[in-house]
Amino acid sequence: MNKKIYFDNAATTMVKKEVVDEMIKYLSEYYGNPSSGIYDIGRKSKEAIDKARRIVSSFINADENEVYFTSGGTESDNWAIKGVAFANQNKGKHIITTKIEHHAVLHTCEYLEKFGFETTYLDVDKYGMIDLENLKSSIRPDTILISVMYANNEIGTIQSIEEIGKIAREHNIIFHTDAVQALGGVRIDVKKQNIDLMSMSAHKVHGPKGVGGMYIRKGVKIDNFMHGGAQERKRRAGTESVQNIVGFAKAIELMGVDFNDKISKLTNLRDRLINGIQNSIEDVVLNGHPTMRLPNNVNFSYKYIEGESILLWLDMEGISASSGSACTSGSLDPSHVLLATGLDHGTAHGSIRFTIGDETTEEEVDFVIDKMKHIVQKLRDMSPLYKRH
Repeated sequence: MNKKIYFDNAATTMVKKEVVDEMIKYLSEYYGNPSSGIYDIGRKSKEAIDKARRIVSSFINADENEVYFTSGGTESDNWAIKGVAFANQNKGKHIITTKIEHHAVLHTCEYLEKFGFETTYLDVDKYGMIDLENLKSSIRPDTILISVMYANNEIGTIQSIEEIGKIAREHNIIFHTDAVQALGGVRIDVKKQNIDLMSMSAHKVHGPKGVGGMYIRKGVKIDNFMHGGAQERKRRAGTESVQNIVGFAKAIELMGVDFNDKISKLTNLRDRLINGIQNSIEDVVLNGHPTMRLPNNVNFSYKYIEGESILLWLDMEGISASSGSACTSGSLDPSHVLLATGLDHGTAHGSIRFTIGDETTEEEVDFVIDKMKHIVQKLRDMSPLYKRH
């Protein structure tokens, strides 16, 4: 196989041609400022944003005026957590989150601790699932926010979002979920799942980088994130990136076509890859929940060898993969997510994440399985740890 195989869709996805074609119109033809709505090209830009908002809100079953466009998942996470914290600090200063959140959540909570906020970081089990009873027992009279990611970006585990939202609602606590990885991988219904705030990102779903969204349920008390003009109903100032917003909506629109069939295809390919690795390589640990996981996520730890070495060999074979989150690439520390699930440092260092995409084929999956079998054996033959084992 001569072509490149891209199995790192959790880091980013290819922007689809239809998305690019839609975006170009708002760079060259309808390039007006949406706030300049008196003349035609300004009106066209404003209408495009309004249409995009309808598309995104419909996909997650939100009301149209509950979706706000941001620069991406990190901004949305920051806005949700800081915005709720500062707007509700007269009620309390206690936040509950988990030990396996994205750093956009963890570092934001750490930042708030400088202002007197307290954070409870929930443990997870070996599959990366939180315990709902532990969540309930962590709630205090001064708890103002629960933030639990919908699906983990490294190990793919999907949390019991509807139940978590129900617990938050019963205790009159605002519930935020980072759905950056879940969008496009599961059916999201913000009303049914009791979600108050939700973070989204376009470049994980074949849209452009630099744009995302935030769902804010009507009535949620939250501070504005950007101050300036009247854009985004005065909550997030700054001239809108029309072409990116349009691209985000187009990606969502395309994703909604035959959605269930796409999820079924991804799930079958994922399980083919999982079974192939488990059946051909010894001493591997599947990270994440065996069934409650994203349809495109496969994360294994290969004992006695380093994940970075595997990645180098994979790259020489034309295969793109990851050792974890793209946001921690280059770090010498093992994944905080894998350590939270109970893996020791050595095993955690030997992890590789494959995340497949819409264009992935069975032939590519089988090719990766075959190459992994040989790569792992070669590295183990050189490993003193494996020889001692």
